[in-house]
Amino acid sequence: MAGGLQELRRRIRSAQNTQQITRAMKMVAGAKLRRAEERARQSREFLQEIRAVAARAAALGSGESRLLEERPLGRLGLLVITSDRGLAGPYNANVLRQAVAQATASAAEVAVLVVGRKGREFFRHRRYTILEEFVGLGDDPSYRQARAIADIVLAHFLEGRLDQVRLIYTRYINPMTQRPETVELLPVPRAELASQGPPRGYLFEPEPAEVLEELLPRFVEVQLYGALLESKASEHGARMTAMDSASKNAEELIRRLILMRNRLRQAAITREIAELVGGAEALE
Repeated sequence: MAGGLQELRRRIRSAQNTQQITRAMKMVAGAKLRRAEERARQSREFLQEIRAVAARAAALGSGESRLLEERPLGRLGLLVITSDRGLAGPYNANVLRQAVAQATASAAEVAVLVVGRKGREFFRHRRYTILEEFVGLGDDPSYRQARAIADIVLAHFLEGRLDQVRLIYTRYINPMTQRPETVELLPVPRAELASQGPPRGYLFEPEPAEVLEELLPRFVEVQLYGALLESKASEHGARMTAMDSASKNAEELIRRLILMRNRLRQAAITREIAELVGGAEALE
C-alpha cells in the first residue's frame, strides 16, 4: 500500500511539473503569435499591391518574361515550409501530408526544397531528393532571409534545373485554424496577373516591359516572404492551441490521480481501524 501511495505521489508531481511547462509554453507562443499575426496581415496587403503593379505593367507591356515562360514539366520542385521545432500539434503533419500528395500526383520527377528541420528530417527519412534545405530561420523571418531563399529558387528555375516550382505552406486563419495551401510560384502564373480587377492608374518609367522584368523577381520574393510569415503565425497558433490542450489534459490527469490517492489513503485508514477494533475485541 505504501508503495502504491508513493508511486501516485510521484506521478502527481510529474504531471504538475509537465503542466507548468505546457502553461509556460502556451504563454510564450501566445506572446509571439500577436506579433506574427500583425506581420502576416501586413505582408498580405503588400503582396496585393505589388501584384496589382505587376498586372498593370504586364497589361501595358509585352507581357513576356522568362519568369512567365511555361515549359514541359520534366522536373517539379516543391518548396515546403515547416518548423524547426515540434510540439505544435498537427501543424507540420498537415503541410507535409499536402506535399506528399503533390509529389504522388505528379508524373514528373520531384525534387524538394525544404524550409525547417522537421521537413528536412521527414524527407530524408523517406529518401526524397532534397535539392536545397533552409533551417534556423528563427521566430521572426526577415525579408533578407526570404530574398536569399528566393534567389536560390529563381536560379534553379532560370538555369533549367526545375521546370516548375510549387510553394506549399500553411495559411494562418486564426489560433484554432491553419490551412495548408499550394500555390504555383514559378513560372509566375499569368492568371495571377490577369485577375486583379480594373486596371489602376500607374505611370511607368522606364517602359512597362522593363519594369515588369525587374518586378517579377520582387513579386516572387514578396510571395515567399508572406508564406514564411503566414507559416510562422500558424506555427505559433498551433503550438499555443496544443499546449492549452496539453495543460487541460494534465489538469484532468492530476485530478484523477489525486482521487485515486485519496481512495488509497482512506482504504488504508479504514483497514488500520478495523485491525485496531479487531485487536481490542480479541483482548476482551
